[in-house]
Formats: sequence, structure tokens, C-alpha cells
Amino acid sequence: MSGSDWTDAIVGERMAVDQEFSGEVRESSFSNQEWGLIMTAAEFEIENAADPEEARIVPDTSKVEGIMPEVEKMDQRMGGPGGSAGGDSGDGIVSSVKKALGVGGGGNGTDSKRVAAAEELLERYAEALQTHLEEKGRWEQVRVAYQE
Repeated sequence: MSGSDWTDAIVGERMAVDQEFSGEVRESSFSNQEWGLIMTAAEFEIENAADPEEARIVPDTSKVEGIMPEVEKMDQRMGGPGGSAGGDSGDGIVSSVKKALGVGGGGNGTDSKRVAAAEELLERYAEALQTHLEEKGRWEQVRVAYQE
């Protein structure tokens, strides 16, 4: 099964997990809109799919850092400090402008704490999705289909 075929086959389960996971998103430093954008940058894979005991869903987060400038723009348009949970209380307009220009902060304008937070949230989402599939009796079928 190609990378997206197996996730297309479980779209109903993903919708259920999205609803269940919304509380985690609310407790994170990301808005629902930001999380939606982050999810577009993530692809999910099954690591060790051939081994029923070791197989697990993992996010490919290689594109997350690339999407974070857009997430930050979204945060700025909404007027809120999306990274407030990260302890960036000292950031003001000057700091925001410097970050946008890639000066004096993260070099490329992305906040490494926010990238790490997004990657961690994606990991938890993958775990929630796998748990949901196991509880619904679909995990084995999905794991086997992923290998085809």
C-alpha cells in the first residue's frame, strides 16, 4: 500500500481521533488553525510494520520546520503569543520583527521550541491513532495493509 493509501483507508478513525485529540491541542501552545496547518506538513508511517510486537505509527516530521514560518504568521495575524507555553514572555514587537527577518533569534526565523512542541504533539497524535485502531480491532489489518 502506498504511503497515503493506508491513511485514506482509515479516514473515519482519523476523524474520531481528531475529535478526541482536540483537548490536547487546546492545552498546547497551538490554536486549532495552527494545528491544522502543522498536520498538513506531517505524514504518518508504520515503523517496523513487519513485526507485530514492534510495529508503531510514527510521524514523519521532516517538513514541520518548513511550515513553521506560516504557523508563526498565523499566530501574529491572530494577535496572540502562540508560544506562551514556551516561556517566551519577553518577546515583543521588536523581537517578532527580528525573528521575521531572521536576525538575533533562531537564524532562520523559526522558533526551535515551537518546532519541538509541534513534533511532540504529532508523536502523541500518532500514539492516539494507534491506540484507537487497536481498540477498534483495526490495527492488525492496517499494519498488514501498510506492508503491501
